[in-house]
Amino acid sequence: MINWQNITTAEELETVINSSFNKNILIFKHSTRCIISRTVLKNFEADAKNETSNNIDFYFLDLLEHRNVSNEIAKRLNVEHQSPQVLLISNGICVFNASHEAIDFKELQEKI
Repeated sequence: MINWQNITTAEELETVINSSFNKNILIFKHSTRCIISRTVLKNFEADAKNETSNNIDFYFLDLLEHRNVSNEIAKRLNVEHQSPQVLLISNGICVFNASHEAIDFKELQEKI
């Protein structure tokens, strides 16, 4: 089961990025009104339901409520905004990102 932690401010984002120097970070950017995003999130969570790894923290960003934070992610991590989108961050750098149907938990595990 994924223990999502919400990101709601640019300050929280900065703290999350800084924590990636100690542990891998995954950010899931989700549009609550998009059926594709909802389906991808559901599938991602189903694939990760038995995830017990202690070497990654999971963060969730509601794009509709916090678009400014999504814009900051794009700028700070030098990635194009997509929705839905997952970003794997290590040592302050986005080392992997995927969007839409390309989001696959098993592929992500290979990158960790």
